[in-house]
Amino acid sequence: MGKKNTRNTKGRIVAAAWKLFYEQGYEDTTVEDIIFESETSKGSFYHYFDGKDALLSSLSVLFDEKYEELMRREDRPTESVALLEYLNHSLFVVIENTVSLDLLSRLFSSQLVTKGEKHLLDRNRTYFKLLRQIISEGQTRGEIRADFTVSEIVKAYAMFERALMYDWCLSGGEYSLPNYAQRMTPLFLQAFRARK
Repeated sequence: MGKKNTRNTKGRIVAAAWKLFYEQGYEDTTVEDIIFESETSKGSFYHYFDGKDALLSSLSVLFDEKYEELMRREDRPTESVALLEYLNHSLFVVIENTVSLDLLSRLFSSQLVTKGEKHLLDRNRTYFKLLRQIISEGQTRGEIRADFTVSEIVKAYAMFERALMYDWCLSGGEYSLPNYAQRMTPLFLQAFRARK
């Protein structure tokens, strides 16, 4: 029970912070705003985060929660490559509609300069666990090439997704991220489809 409450409290803080960052902007959002919006306490906030800057890396938590939600959907594709395309498109729709370019850019820049944990590369994240599962099952079913290791494909796919987001940030969001990814992701994944 304690672990679920811990996750709920931290999750409420993260969700409130990113909602406020999107609505008010990062600079105009205070720790007090986040505490009020999340209906938590100052003690709870500082138990999980050193300050507002520490929340930048928490975007990966929201992404992981979205992946978990998408994987529970009964209408999701079952074929491995189609499932990867579906997850990519669905998450990129969320990013384009709920994460400002400024915040996503800050996340990337914070990961580049941090000396500590790089959350986007954390192999224990739900994201990486799901990718390993999907690709491993795809290899077992003969849908994905087996002459690459699961780890090699996961690394390439994650790098491809980060590159799409990074370029979208660099170009100032001048195009639709999910639409562009919907065109490019099948081309990228074609290289990993098993030859029939």
